[in-house]
Amino acid sequence: MRIVKKNRCFIVAELSANHGGKLKNLIRMIHQAKIAGADAVKIQAYEADSITMDSEKSYFKLKSKSKWKKYDNLYKLYKKGQTPRHWYKKIFSYAKKINITLFASVFDINTLEYFEKEIKCPIYKIASPEITDIPLLKQVAKTGKPIIISNGLSNFEDLKLAVKTIKKFNQKLIILKCTSTYPAPKTSLDLSTMRDIEKKFSCDAGFSDHTTGINSSVFAAAIGAKVIEKHVVLNKKSKTVDNFFSIDFKEFKKMVNEIRDNERSLGKISYKIHPSSQVNIHGRKSIFVLKNIKKGEKFTKDNIKSIRPYHGLHPKYYEFVLNKKAKKNLFSGDPLKLKYVQK
Repeated sequence: MRIVKKNRCFIVAELSANHGGKLKNLIRMIHQAKIAGADAVKIQAYEADSITMDSEKSYFKLKSKSKWKKYDNLYKLYKKGQTPRHWYKKIFSYAKKINITLFASVFDINTLEYFEKEIKCPIYKIASPEITDIPLLKQVAKTGKPIIISNGLSNFEDLKLAVKTIKKFNQKLIILKCTSTYPAPKTSLDLSTMRDIEKKFSCDAGFSDHTTGINSSVFAAAIGAKVIEKHVVLNKKSKTVDNFFSIDFKEFKKMVNEIRDNERSLGKISYKIHPSSQVNIHGRKSIFVLKNIKKGEKFTKDNIKSIRPYHGLHPKYYEFVLNKKAKKNLFSGDPLKLKYVQK
């Protein structure tokens, strides 16, 4: 599958844990994403037992400043946010039915193997906390499918190792600039890094947006993001795990429309006057006769001038014409022509 197309951003609706544990919500979100103009929707394919363990030890406790502190530990958080495996076939079948690409973030090799055998997932995402899971990265790369990774919890060396690991088996890589803060302040985004990612790692770059609102995604697309990933929720008042930094589908549709409008503005490299502007071509200046000029009389600064509209001689001839003689009688308001000037 080809993700990146010339002058067109690939826009992903990240469904994350915002289904609230209900399959019908997830189906509805996929449908809403299609209506809103998303190119693809993404799920986070984990269950609590596959991503952590149920432990009360301090290592597994959520920090007091965590936005998810009310869930107490990692297991309870992921239990609340998980996308159960027995949903996968149903949601992929539905996405195919309505003709929208659905893919998944994978967090363990067992789930990856299930997708390869049972689902035929077209793209894989590596979330930034998994960027150091080298065995997982190797297995994902070996599928030959396009891979999207976020760099939010990686430093340069982590990212370098991840890219090296993937590219040994697979060149279809896109790196998303990401700030793993929820919500992320705009001052933390450093979106100029996208260009540097493309230069240093010879791959396409995009933006995984954890800010509130749509402005950062629209801006990122305008400065060259090849992929935009944005969290969406059916209702921002719902009590889902990620609702507090997600946008609803009305906002998502607005974001898509603004990005597409910007893309239409980009166009191609052209120095021609656009056909739609030709109607205004006479708004340019040209040389006109200001005062009546008799045959043989000299052209001077008093009797000719460069003014609008563009019916007379090009202004570049103004100095050439000065002090030369008129070949015929000319009258105030006449456009000057080169054939009226004695050589």
